Amino acid sequence: MRTDGRQAGQLRKVSIRKSFLKYALGSCLIEMGNTKVICSASLEEKVPPFLKDKGRGWVTAEYGMLPASCNERIQREASRGKLSGRTQEIQRLIGRSLRAVVDFQALGERSILIDADVVQGDGGTRTAAITGSFVALAEAVEKLMERRIVRKNPVFDFVAAVSVGLVNGRPLLDLSYSEDSHAAVDMNLVMTGKGKLVEVQGTAEGHPFTKKEMDRLLVLGQKGIRELIRIQSSHVRLP
Repeated sequence: MRTDGRQAGQLRKVSIRKSFLKYALGSCLIEMGNTKVICSASLEEKVPPFLKDKGRGWVTAEYGMLPASCNERIQREASRGKLSGRTQEIQRLIGRSLRAVVDFQALGERSILIDADVVQGDGGTRTAAITGSFVALAEAVEKLMERRIVRKNPVFDFVAAVSVGLVNGRPLLDLSYSEDSHAAVDMNLVMTGKGKLVEVQGTAEGHPFTKKEMDRLLVLGQKGIRELIRIQSSHVRLP
């Protein structure tokens, strides 16, 4: 048993509240244990310069941790005048993950902007942000179809993410902060509803790990993502 009473292959308690924000085109509050992230989607009737006049859309993301989201106050990056390397990496990861399940021709020449704001962090903020951002994106697309702005649903599959790691030699699913800080191997997985991997981020914090250990973590992570997609599917319908 782990410090919070879970089994090795058990997710933290997951809660998704769709339509969490009044003014957003799509939004949700996702809670995974003590990690809480507000995800929202907004529409812009334009695309980046490299896509102009090509009839294709775009999906991009911004990520941030609010000042009181952790034990010690986090300084707003806007006040420092630049984004940290970690923030830029996570923003790109969220964007890549969502773009893996979007048909840009069906979206048309417009952009959907995702905002993922961590209001409370206890490990797995980037993976929770991806899982929640998909729900916000899907809701935004539902509304675009209702308003006949897009004719065909550009979202063709689910996508979700989870962390796994080796802690004291044991493979664990969905690491809390205390587990993540003691993990010998830390890995984040992003996977679609059809079981295809979008991204695998794995790092040895101590000793190098074997392919056998990596395979065990992949199997554990795939199991967790299937559970997350099942939860997403109670809020999102795809064609």
